[in-house]
Amino acid sequence: MSNPPTTDFRALAELLWSGQADLVHEHHPVRGSYPGAQEIAPGLLYFKGIAAISVVDTGEGLVMMDAGTKRDIDRVYEAVRAWRPDAPLVAAVFSHHHLDHVWATRRFDEEAAARGWAKPHVYAHALLPRHFDRYRRTQAWNRAINLRQFLGRADDLEWPVDFRYPDVTFDRDLTLRIGSLTFALHPARGETDDHVWVHVPERGWIFPGDLFIWAVPNAGNPQKVQRYCEDWADALRAMAACDAELLVCGHGMPIFGAPRVHQALLDTAEYLDAIETQTVALMNRALPLDEILQRVRPPAHLADRPYLQAIYDHPQFLVRNVWRRYGGWWDGEPDALLPAPRVQQAREWIALAGGVAPVLARAAQLEAAGDLAMAAHLVELATLAADDARTGAPQTDAAQQHEAAHAARARIYAARSAAEPSTMARGIFGHFARSSREHRRDRIADLPEAPHGSGAPHAT
Repeated sequence: MSNPPTTDFRALAELLWSGQADLVHEHHPVRGSYPGAQEIAPGLLYFKGIAAISVVDTGEGLVMMDAGTKRDIDRVYEAVRAWRPDAPLVAAVFSHHHLDHVWATRRFDEEAAARGWAKPHVYAHALLPRHFDRYRRTQAWNRAINLRQFLGRADDLEWPVDFRYPDVTFDRDLTLRIGSLTFALHPARGETDDHVWVHVPERGWIFPGDLFIWAVPNAGNPQKVQRYCEDWADALRAMAACDAELLVCGHGMPIFGAPRVHQALLDTAEYLDAIETQTVALMNRALPLDEILQRVRPPAHLADRPYLQAIYDHPQFLVRNVWRRYGGWWDGEPDALLPAPRVQQAREWIALAGGVAPVLARAAQLEAAGDLAMAAHLVELATLAADDARTGAPQTDAAQQHEAAHAARARIYAARSAAEPSTMARGIFGHFARSSREHRRDRIADLPEAPHGSGAPHAT
């Protein structure tokens, strides 16, 4: 078996629960830093890559819960065959369409053909195939936004579209009986509109997919399609009502013991409810988005929960997604309804300020004072204006302003990235710091097509 485990997952789960693990870096839940497979309960093999992959031995074949990334295809197969050499994979459930959950059935499909077994049946929400189709249509866009979100560590990453479509789709509760076990499949909306969570009542196991990820729920991602706080909270409460003994989280370690499972699910539901309730209440007062962003706060009594830290998404991003769901794209500011081009706005403001140099000087003062958000506003306008002035025949002053603006921009966004616990904010700020180090506003604009067959970033 490749990539043998080096950490006891139960022991690591205890560290996570007690708040002793480094969830920002070493044990970040959306990272494959400790790949490997262990049997965490009788008949349940748990594989930790970027996302969790679980395989259940029913006595009459194996059932896979989620299927990982492309990088997991071989190592999951090898881990399963080291555990159960001759039991066929008879079924798999994709919890949703994201690319860190849908690949590792490949070797088992091939094996079934080679050994004369029936091909495993893949079950998924009825909307999942449409999302695969959407990924095909927007392949270059999805590649670009994931390079930006995950800091573009390898520019040859592709956005794969050779999906394994499901055999059975459904949009209401579906119950499977395989061997001695029942698999209750429940559609839900949360991080996506095609989520499915699974309950195995005989064992007291719940597989929530990404409805639980050991972090503030990923209900706000700034570059991705609509997410659903209210529906997500409903699904979590439905899971809590199952009184399960084991929650096999979509990312991060499993949670063991009914009291802990119950607490984690209900706390997370309360967090989501609080964000949505506050946002909608302020929308009903016709306040603009900017004011709502400053007013909404997560529940203070949940601030110390290790599984509700803003290490991936950010509470303000959740507020924006609630606004987008109920209020559309306009932020309520009248000048933003039909705005002048941003570069024109930049020219005007920079001219009023007396040029690029004094604006960069003020940005540096703000940076030194720790006000990186305001410094970023100023340096962005200065960079826009400096880039615009440099268009056409190069001029000495314009070239110097361009160099100075991008140097300041790289420095300020690097500082913003370093200060952010949120993976998304850290990645996007870091991306623009790197862009300015290359003297570009966004280094992925018109990025050459990735080589076919290269690896893929995760898609959460």
